[in-house]
Amino acid sequence: MLIRTFVCLSLLLAAFPATAATLVPPGNRSATQPPVPAASASRTRAAQSTYDAKYRKVYELLKNDAQLRAKIKAAAALYSIDPLHIVGAIVGEHTYNVDAYDRLQTYYVKAVAYLQTNFSFSHNGEAIDDFVQRPQFSKCKAITESYSLWSCREAVWERDFRGKKVDGASFPDNRFSAVFFQPFYAGQTFGIGQLNPLTALQMSDLVARTSGLPKLDHRNAKEVYRTIMDPDLTLAYVAATLKKSIDAYRTIADFDISKNPGVTATLYNIGNPDQRARALKAENQKLRAAGLSPRLPAENYYGWLVNTKLSELKELF
Repeated sequence: MLIRTFVCLSLLLAAFPATAATLVPPGNRSATQPPVPAASASRTRAAQSTYDAKYRKVYELLKNDAQLRAKIKAAAALYSIDPLHIVGAIVGEHTYNVDAYDRLQTYYVKAVAYLQTNFSFSHNGEAIDDFVQRPQFSKCKAITESYSLWSCREAVWERDFRGKKVDGASFPDNRFSAVFFQPFYAGQTFGIGQLNPLTALQMSDLVARTSGLPKLDHRNAKEVYRTIMDPDLTLAYVAATLKKSIDAYRTIADFDISKNPGVTATLYNIGNPDQRARALKAENQKLRAAGLSPRLPAENYYGWLVNTKLSELKELF
């Protein structure tokens, strides 16, 4: 009888955790779309296109390609997220950054093309592998997990190198990913998920554990590029990135964003979910101390579009 009571109590506690994260409801917090960055507007004008035309193009790609939808659903299931999170990231990227290709096959062709190009991750002749051996990165040496390791290195870049002169050399006032991981031009992203190589390197261990794919190596830039261009590989990294954001906001900021693809799309767009979750937690602690209601995670212009189009995107699945 005592054993049975203990088992029942254990099951009850597992079913009802002591504290549940606050659910962020579906939909937008803003009644109108937040401002779209000027760079996005410039790219769209240069292409003689409009946001609506770019959205329709990526929507048609998703609508007409059952194989792509199946790949998205499979990746979402593996990472235990709603496929609409992946769709939201793809739609946002191709609406506000680059046009989608008309056919999925084009992404495979582009992936192969990168293997025929010689390039590396470096800045002013200094390879990234040499750069991260500098003494400023000593605090990162004991870290083995890829997300924590590259996040540590990114933080060191921001603190000790960005926009500064170190050992007689001046470093650009730009993001770590733009300076070292985009050898063709800054701001370059790739594939159906428009990932940047630094994000892929951060997600390498999670993808290896969950999808069984080989770990990425920053010393093999061509393989990193091929991976994020290949739809059969990159969707795992897109799913892992979104999963990481959902987990970060649940464990750090105590918010469940798993029912709001606009919020996850926003985080996919702006990056650094751990840092942003910590900032939101600190802000809400101050609000509560002042007797005010906490602020919910909110969408940016990119996530706002995703939530606005959600009913149409749901029809695809």
